[in-house]
Amino acid sequence: MKKVTSYEELLHKLPQKEKSYLLLYKEGNEQSDCAYKNIETALSNNESVSVFSADVATVRDIHGKYGISSVPSLMIFEQGEYIRTVKGCHDSSYYKSIIQNAIYQAKARAEGKLPKRVTVYSTPYCSWCNTLKSWLKRNGIHYTDVDVSRDEREAQALVRRSGQQGVPQTEINGQIIAGFNEQRLKTLLEI
Repeated sequence: MKKVTSYEELLHKLPQKEKSYLLLYKEGNEQSDCAYKNIETALSNNESVSVFSADVATVRDIHGKYGISSVPSLMIFEQGEYIRTVKGCHDSSYYKSIIQNAIYQAKARAEGKLPKRVTVYSTPYCSWCNTLKSWLKRNGIHYTDVDVSRDEREAQALVRRSGQQGVPQTEINGQIIAGFNEQRLKTLLEI
């Protein structure tokens, strides 16, 4: 992870053509240290992804610009524009899935294909969620997994978008599929 020391430095370093990430954390805070360590683990052998970090104890002008009020917060940017935030500490496999999805999209663009943006909204103990994620992996579909049991804001936003409270829900390029509907998934993913 590359450290940034100001909002201006962040804007200067954000790549304009790909996804990039900024971890806002506070050194010495248990949750922040957990997130920092797990993101570093997820990044091992992935030098092609732009991930920055800023300790809010010393860098005070970034979090206010984006309305971030708690740390750790992993901010996701696409083409230099802020997209969303993942709050709290997650295990390294969760962060790795976010990063691999970005690599998959960049590779697809390089090959002249339009990459599918796939997000799975799930909970850890949902058997259909696990079935869906296994199916996506078997078919080589990279996705971002959002655990709505740990992110209340994402859960509420999902209900507003889809009108559904249950999981799994899959968002493919803005279209929501409730449950595990294999035929609909195949159609939207062009499998």
